[in-house]
Amino acid sequence: MIKIVELLSPARDFTSLNAAIKNGADSVYVGIERCNMRANVSNFTLETLKDAVKQCHDVDKKIYVCANTIMKNNDIEHFKVILPFIHSYNVDALIISDLGALKLASDEGINAHMSIQSNISNFEALHLLEELGVKRVVLSRELSLEEIKEIVQKTNMEIEAFVQGAMCVAVSGRCFLSSALYNKSANCGECLQPCRKSWKLLSEDNEEFELIQNQTVSHILSPKDLCMIKHIPELIEAGIDAFKIEGRARSAEYVATVTSIYREAIDSYECGNWEFKEKWIKEITKVFNRGFDTGFYFKTPYKTSVYNEATYTKKDIGSVVNYYKNVSAAEVRLWEGLKLGDEVIIQGNKTGSLVQKVESMQIHGEKIQEAKKGQNVGLQVKEKVRPNDLVYKRILRENKL
Repeated sequence: MIKIVELLSPARDFTSLNAAIKNGADSVYVGIERCNMRANVSNFTLETLKDAVKQCHDVDKKIYVCANTIMKNNDIEHFKVILPFIHSYNVDALIISDLGALKLASDEGINAHMSIQSNISNFEALHLLEELGVKRVVLSRELSLEEIKEIVQKTNMEIEAFVQGAMCVAVSGRCFLSSALYNKSANCGECLQPCRKSWKLLSEDNEEFELIQNQTVSHILSPKDLCMIKHIPELIEAGIDAFKIEGRARSAEYVATVTSIYREAIDSYECGNWEFKEKWIKEITKVFNRGFDTGFYFKTPYKTSVYNEATYTKKDIGSVVNYYKNVSAAEVRLWEGLKLGDEVIIQGNKTGSLVQKVESMQIHGEKIQEAKKGQNVGLQVKEKVRPNDLVYKRILRENKL
């Protein structure tokens, strides 16, 4: 019997949440203010979280709330205050790392998933967490696939593992670089990612060294992104219950693109007709990435990254004025030109992130090949869009020509 795997996608706001849902995510994970590892990006408030939970449950999707920072006394007191509200919203689970937070969640009757920040790496730790009421564990990134298989065989708990996204230079994110340089604690969600810069080595006698790879300066503290799309069969057969996509700090089109590709890959395996498709990698490289590696699954990572290796960038070119359901068309006000064959991204809180090629354009009922800046143009669209949705055009990056 083929194992059914849960696909879990990130959402920093409603645009990303809808991008995840509409592209095949089984569940989403979001951050709540003051308690999660992405304090420097958009997060959900108690008020907006209630709406997010309803939106997910209305379409039979699960939603997990990150509260996985290191918690000091004042953080725990804040956590105590918000827990009853979170419980009343019927969130499917809290993702936590602190034992005090685990106790409070258990007392409140909320399912707990142990975060990757806990660096869970052995089955004895899982046995203890199971006794404490934990339902699922996000295993450490530093484990190999063989080590994961062994753990799966010796526990009844649900096992979650990252399959795509950023890799940290430190063990499961426990980095002090941001704290040392900027007095911002990565472990409390305030990481400024100084590791992603291009660094030089300077010796005590002022000899300077730059690591050069492929004629470019290497980011020596920044690993390439994890990408396991080629290895879906091995991951499913290892017994992993949930595949997690990293990226609560990334854009809605990133969430849409990566989620849709992993959905297609998982479905192809579960239907019994697995065949890796090169187009999957091609599509993923269109959105933000630092190049790809397989992390610790098969070896110790050794490749460093550049800041962004996406083959395309996006340019803000207009906004939706109206949507005409009967003809599946959107009226778009342009502040940059657009032509047939261009690839556009339409984004909004309810729309999510729609990516498609321009296959048909009209002005005043006449079909056109190209529209100019300042014009309102009718575009054929594959899904419903909404007034004030932003329209972007994908452009091939110059350094990728």
